[in-house]
Amino acid sequence: MNIRPKPAEPGRIRYTQVYKYILDRIHRGDWKAHDKLPSVRELAGELQLHRLTVFRAYGLLKEQGYIYVKEKSGYYVSGGRPYTDPAEPEDASNTRSNLTTGGAGGTTFNALARHGTGHLQNTLSEIHQIPAVYSFSQALIDPNLLPNLFLSDHVKQVFDRYPKLLGTYSSVQGDEELRELLCADMQRKDKLQVSCDELLITTGGQQAIDLLAGVFLRPMDYVLVERPTYSSALDCFRQRGARLLPVEIHRDGYDLDLVEGYMKRHKPRMFYMNPTFHNPTGFIVPASQRKRLVELAERYGCLIVEDDAVHDVYFDAPPPPPLYSYDTEGWVVYLRTFSKYLAPGLRICAVAARAAVMAPLLTAKSLADNGTPLVNQKLFQHCFESERLQQHLEKLRTALQIRRDVMEQALAAGTGWQWYRPQGGLNLWVRLPEGLSSNQLLTEGVRRGLTFVPGTICDPLGEMDDRIRLSFSFKNEAQIREGVHLLVQLADELARGG
Repeated sequence: MNIRPKPAEPGRIRYTQVYKYILDRIHRGDWKAHDKLPSVRELAGELQLHRLTVFRAYGLLKEQGYIYVKEKSGYYVSGGRPYTDPAEPEDASNTRSNLTTGGAGGTTFNALARHGTGHLQNTLSEIHQIPAVYSFSQALIDPNLLPNLFLSDHVKQVFDRYPKLLGTYSSVQGDEELRELLCADMQRKDKLQVSCDELLITTGGQQAIDLLAGVFLRPMDYVLVERPTYSSALDCFRQRGARLLPVEIHRDGYDLDLVEGYMKRHKPRMFYMNPTFHNPTGFIVPASQRKRLVELAERYGCLIVEDDAVHDVYFDAPPPPPLYSYDTEGWVVYLRTFSKYLAPGLRICAVAARAAVMAPLLTAKSLADNGTPLVNQKLFQHCFESERLQQHLEKLRTALQIRRDVMEQALAAGTGWQWYRPQGGLNLWVRLPEGLSSNQLLTEGVRRGLTFVPGTICDPLGEMDDRIRLSFSFKNEAQIREGVHLLVQLADELARGG
């Protein structure tokens, strides 16, 4: 089994795609009236294209009145838009298809060249679908740790309270009672300045990421992403044709000089981050950096998407306040998954965003499913507002910490395994013994009923073949000991050439 991202089919960038890219940036205000545009050489270098391709795109924009030329100076944005929409460029229908589906004329930039955009891809989901006795790929909580009887008792109470629950839809934005409840909880616990109108309920965090990508990303846009990061988000951004700018995440956060340099030079549309019990490393970005990141986002016009899936799963001390708590200008969108540690099957995520971001998100949500199922929202609301929830959370943290410790003890029985001890979350990010390949190890593991997440799919560059993500949350202590023992045994066999 080879899950390393496959190279894209060789393709050719059409000048019409570059035309649309430039035009889109003008419409967005990246280049304003009478701003000087990059030279043909500069833009060709930035986009990794032949200069003739950029020259033809500039020629078409000039012909249609969007830009003009100053002799011996270069290209400039026109003072006003043409009175009518420009005629469709040659091959425009093919261009639109290729930008969307990555056909024969699809892009060939560094990140896309490794993965392609010719078909829908979610490598993590493919791994999850593999039958396994020891599934360490699932960053889910063992159902046996969830308050199942408590939830069952509440189902009838919810239908008694709302007898017509199955006979209606939720509003697109989400049930108002639930949004008010979650809003009050975030204000009280996290000191977030958020109103009910600034919350959107989505069907899980994955849908929220997809909606944001659909609304704010266009082909060839830059997106800052952590290295490593949540692989399904990477697949989502690639499918939109975005170009990924990797930012290494460390125990003490990011290199903020590098982040600012990327923002200044490339004007990324978005920075997708998971700063709290980071997936997959478990790192926590310190509060001092969080405030600075928001300042950079405001200065350079980069939308921060803060994915906070396991905020309440901490072992020692609660994490720092979210970046959203520092945001006053609307440059942070906060994704808070609540149902993962209570009832994952309900798929409840709250998206906090200011009005300018919320408006297009609501339109996108209406087109996606017209609202998260009301039954799910009401069941979750009834459980979330109960006193039993806090008792459950305290017990859950203890149980997960024990499972983390058991996995670490089992790994320590091997030789050459290295990892960071997370203070919360669901995963260990592990460096393999020298010379081993995560993809090769996974192939052998699948044959023996064992799965994990290889580092290659978490890496926007498709590298990190010496790393794996092991989730300690889905299996019990005995299964963790047995499964990790098998993993260590397989690694020893591969190291010996067996």
